[in-house]
Amino acid sequence: MSRVEKPVSKMWLRARLSIRGLIRDRSAVAAIEFAMVVPIMLVLFFGTVEFSSGVAVDRKVSLMAHTLSDLASQSPTTGVSDSDFVGFFAANAAIMQPYDTTPLKAVISELYVDGTTTPPQARVQWSKGYQGGTPLAAKTVVTVPGALLVGGTYLIYSQVNYLYTPTVGYVMSKAGINLSDVSYTRPRQSNCVIYPAVVPPTPIPPCPTS
Repeated sequence: MSRVEKPVSKMWLRARLSIRGLIRDRSAVAAIEFAMVVPIMLVLFFGTVEFSSGVAVDRKVSLMAHTLSDLASQSPTTGVSDSDFVGFFAANAAIMQPYDTTPLKAVISELYVDGTTTPPQARVQWSKGYQGGTPLAAKTVVTVPGALLVGGTYLIYSQVNYLYTPTVGYVMSKAGINLSDVSYTRPRQSNCVIYPAVVPPTPIPPCPTS
C-alpha cells in the first residue's frame, strides 16, 4: 500500500466512525421533537378553548331569545310598559353571564297574523330594541314558520344577536363571529300583548289588527 493510500484510508475510517457517532448521538432529539410539536399542540389547545366558548355563547343566545319572548308573552291583559321591558332585557342579559354583555343586542316585537291575505302575513304591531337592537317598523311583514301563520292570532317575536370575539384570534376570526337566534311565543294571558305607548290606552285596549 502506498503512502498516499494510507492517509486516505485513515480519513475514510474516521469519517465512517464520525457518521456512526452522529447516528448514535440522540441527546437533542427530544428537544427538536418538542420544538416541532409545541406549536401544533398550542393551536389545538387554543382552538378547542375558543370553539368551546363559542358553542357556550351560542347556546346562551338561543336561551336568551326564548326567554325574552316567553317573558313578554306572560304580560297581563292591561299591557306591557317601558319599565316591564327594562326588566325583561335585564333578566335576559343576566343569562349571558359570565360572558361580556356589551356585544349583546335584542329586539322584542308583537306580530299580528293577517288571515285575509294569501298566504297569511305576519305584520309588526309594536317593537322595542335593547342596547343597539333596531326595532322593527310598524306593519313590517316578518317571515315566520308556516305552521304559525294562523289568521287572526298574535305572536311575540324576539331577536337576539351577539358578536362573539375570540380571546386569542389565531384559530377563529379576529373580527368575531355574529351569533343570532329568534323565538316565537303565543301570548298567554290574553289574545295579544298591548303596548300602550303605541296603542292608545282605554280601560281594556283592543288588540290591534292593522
